[in-house]
Amino acid sequence: MILKIIFLFFATILAFWISAICGGGASLILIPILNLFLPSSFIPFSITIGTLTSSASRVVVFKKHIYWKVFIWFVPFSIPAVLLGGWLMKYINPLYLQVIVGLLLLANVPELFKSKREQKEEEKPYPNFILAFVGFFAGFISGITGAIGLLFNRFYLRYGLTKEEIVATRAANEIFLHSIKLFIYLLFGLYSENALLLGIVIAIAAIVSSYSVKFILPYLSEYLFRKIGYGAMVISGLFLLISTSQNIIQKENVSVIKNQHNETTMNWRNSSFVLEFAIDEGFEIERQIQPNELPPEYKSKYDQLINQYDQVFLEIVYRIGSNVSYEFYCYKNNELTKIEFK
Repeated sequence: MILKIIFLFFATILAFWISAICGGGASLILIPILNLFLPSSFIPFSITIGTLTSSASRVVVFKKHIYWKVFIWFVPFSIPAVLLGGWLMKYINPLYLQVIVGLLLLANVPELFKSKREQKEEEKPYPNFILAFVGFFAGFISGITGAIGLLFNRFYLRYGLTKEEIVATRAANEIFLHSIKLFIYLLFGLYSENALLLGIVIAIAAIVSSYSVKFILPYLSEYLFRKIGYGAMVISGLFLLISTSQNIIQKENVSVIKNQHNETTMNWRNSSFVLEFAIDEGFEIERQIQPNELPPEYKSKYDQLINQYDQVFLEIVYRIGSNVSYEFYCYKNNELTKIEFK
């Protein structure tokens, strides 16, 4: 356990260095690491302790660079959203939202290939209602996953802020979010002793990182700063998508096997799905069902067929733009008769 804590400490220092240089990302870097230590529902608590400490220390270090217009429109709309996200955490599996976040981060790939002139042309202040919307969305995502920085880094970069303004303004915006989240997690019992311990380790490492990174930023140009930011978003998105997908496969019992009809099926939790493509009918999704799930008119047909065959297996079929249909796989003397009702 001691070695794991030491690893987490130095990984956190590095993550918050990268976070400051890229305009965000420490939380998304730490989520896959914390997945090795904690259940997914406790990870936001540990991250929030660390990021709250990091934001507070960055405000102290870079306070003269805070861009107050963004702060004034961002924070009021983010507060109710983080309350909503924190409440929904009791009902939503954060792993699925992490997949969405990973895909959104990967959408920044085109930004890596834009020239300095193209990037400069895209930079302009957003209208106030956009600031309010971004604040609300950031609060909602943060309330569920505990991480927002890197996902909304594109917003800060395109607003035209300098690297110091990005670090300072984002930190000021997030102090309120992290404080509210911490209260919500404590209120709903979304924490543990291990989560608290790891959160303290992250917090101490974050302070060390915040005070040391001010010596690094002056050596980076604005253009390089932005390229690193977009690159970090893409890499973190790929890393987050892979690690979260592995967790979902393991925890949701996802597997791909052959069923009794020699079809390749995907199992998820207690359900099985078949994805097919037919030239005349397009994509189909099939799911095996029980007789009691049939509509009354097809249940009577099943009752007739079960007396004529040794076994009858049932599937419900979904097609885009078509009504639901049902397939009956009827076996007698090891011979299959397939009947479809639409």
